[in-house]
Amino acid sequence: MSTARVYNTRHQPRPRTPGRRRVSIYVAWSYPAEAGRNPQELDNRFSTMTEVRRVAWPAYEDPKFADPMRFQQGIAGALELFFWAWTPFQDFAAETTGHQVAMYQRVDQAGFVTPLDERVLADTDTLFVFGLDHMITGQEATAEEVEAVRAWVGREGNRLVLGPHHDVGAGDDPVLRNQEYHHHGDPLVPRQQRFGRYTRSLMEGLEVPVQNRYGLRPAVLGPNRAAPLSIDRDLDTAGWLTGVTTFNFHMHLPHYAVTSDGEQSVRVLGRQPIDLSRPGHPFVEAGNTEFNMFLWLPPDGSRGGDILMADSTIFSTLFGADESLHNFWRNVVTR
Repeated sequence: MSTARVYNTRHQPRPRTPGRRRVSIYVAWSYPAEAGRNPQELDNRFSTMTEVRRVAWPAYEDPKFADPMRFQQGIAGALELFFWAWTPFQDFAAETTGHQVAMYQRVDQAGFVTPLDERVLADTDTLFVFGLDHMITGQEATAEEVEAVRAWVGREGNRLVLGPHHDVGAGDDPVLRNQEYHHHGDPLVPRQQRFGRYTRSLMEGLEVPVQNRYGLRPAVLGPNRAAPLSIDRDLDTAGWLTGVTTFNFHMHLPHYAVTSDGEQSVRVLGRQPIDLSRPGHPFVEAGNTEFNMFLWLPPDGSRGGDILMADSTIFSTLFGADESLHNFWRNVVTR
């Protein structure tokens, strides 16, 4: 028998338990800023639930999603789909580690602000930062937050997983924006949808030499099944991708571009083949056939913890989950 849901309450600290990691998720958006975007604006917003229902029909015609007396039909409804889809990962991590997974939002539905500070970090061993904030909402990591995270990930054994989402239509040229749109092929994504200002500012403060770029469509083996990753197992000395061949399929994924200054400190462990049958994309036209999907910054002299980079959609069952993905989840929350 499952327990009842609890929303308007404070997190209860989890005691440190040898061999059992305490996992926390920090969604770096302002929920009111995202939900309050004007649906008449074409770009840089999430879809309304009505738009999701129309495009994905009949997938969300069950009354639990379609009945306006039970489920919000505006942008807020679409945001709640994320929480539905993260629940299986939270349950999996809780069953695997023996600790409930704490879920934080930078600004939640009720307007409570939770900076990424010691209140979040004190009972966390593995921290996921999901960069699903539209840049236009102005989320920025403060100097105090950067220093708190720097001190936390500096401790041996701690693990920071950064997941800034895609950056579609970054340029001003409408022709190129349209080219990107037809490459990924998702009618719910506007010609410009730029994510991850908070994670970008956090990475800059932590000197993580990576940027999220584009929204690229993975190659597939069949309907909604991504082609296998190109994995550099020689570099994967920690075994993050042990038992892993693929992640789940998503139509538009970021390329985690490593800057020239960081080539020695960042290990690109997983690359995703691109669907070359789709209309052209500037990244493909430049000669690329794969994009960086999973990165690892091992501990170094000034940092005792690991930093991983993986898109937040990998932890969402909106896009499917299989044994390979479960193996990845297990590796990240246990190793």
